[in-house]
Amino acid sequence: MPQLSSDHNYTKKTHATAADIAACRELLRCGSRSFYAASFLLPARFRDPAMALYAFCRIADDAIDCVGDDPALQAEALEMLNDRLDRLYAGTPIDDPIDRALADVVRDFAIPKRLLEALFEGFEWDAEGRRYEDLSGVYDYSARVAGTVGAMMAALMGARSEEMVARACDLGVAMQITNICRDVGEDARNGRIYLPLSWVREAGVDPDEWLKNPVFNEAIASVVRRLLQTADELYQRSDAGIAGLPLGCRAGINAARYLYAEIGRQVERQGLDSISQRAVVPAPRKLQLLAPILGRAVVSARPVNAPALEETRFLVEAVVAETPQRTPTGVGERVIWVLELFQQLEERERAALSVR
Repeated sequence: MPQLSSDHNYTKKTHATAADIAACRELLRCGSRSFYAASFLLPARFRDPAMALYAFCRIADDAIDCVGDDPALQAEALEMLNDRLDRLYAGTPIDDPIDRALADVVRDFAIPKRLLEALFEGFEWDAEGRRYEDLSGVYDYSARVAGTVGAMMAALMGARSEEMVARACDLGVAMQITNICRDVGEDARNGRIYLPLSWVREAGVDPDEWLKNPVFNEAIASVVRRLLQTADELYQRSDAGIAGLPLGCRAGINAARYLYAEIGRQVERQGLDSISQRAVVPAPRKLQLLAPILGRAVVSARPVNAPALEETRFLVEAVVAETPQRTPTGVGERVIWVLELFQQLEERERAALSVR
């Protein structure tokens, strides 16, 4: 990964090259294979920008992880990350291919800086070893480490209405909660717990005592079950947002939604035991799911008359406030834009007729 040091040379209002984009692709191909594969389901005009976003998120996460538990080193790494962020938003990124690529993306797609700052806050909370007393605390954390990514992808795809960004954040939070349920044992062996502590106590378990010897039991299973149900509700809320995406984006995001939710189903098939074993969806099951998934939610889903989660509202507001006033330019882009506009109008008309 690129070194976080002040020795970088700074460029002046430069643009990413083909080699810079290739570097983003290579980083994800080697270190984030699932996203790398999923990215090919996105339209070409969004694929490389999405890779640049994910590549930067990946190196930022690695920058915190690689310094270990030393608070001073963690603080230094976060300071360097924020400096890199300031530089690329100023249009003068450090001499690094991923920073140059992201500088173009945040400018061209008006990605609010607050989203990446919130992501860094989530990394900081991890470094501090924070625990969360209730579901709202878990939502706060999930909003930062995953809701931010949903909000950035919504902004990238032009889905910048309050409702659309709220549903994108729902999807990101749902995915993070799925991660939490999958990784209960792994986290516990590292001295961490992301389950709502009040729920654990309600189940009759003292969190601190359990962390000393994290074994599977029915009490912990009941908490995991409850949290998976919460994730499922958020996945269902996200469906309306997926249906409102540009036509070419729906299949890829929908596949990610269902494949990720399947991790929760795998945890259930293992008797909710994600402590003595890690839930992994077998490749044949993924292939079995993929074909029908790619055809789902391509037409309009039922509208979700629900506001954003209170914990993700600041992300929604950041995207809505920075909506660019832009019209398509090239002939091909204009054709796509018109087709998508007619599709959206048709779906709204169908939705209106269905409630009469």
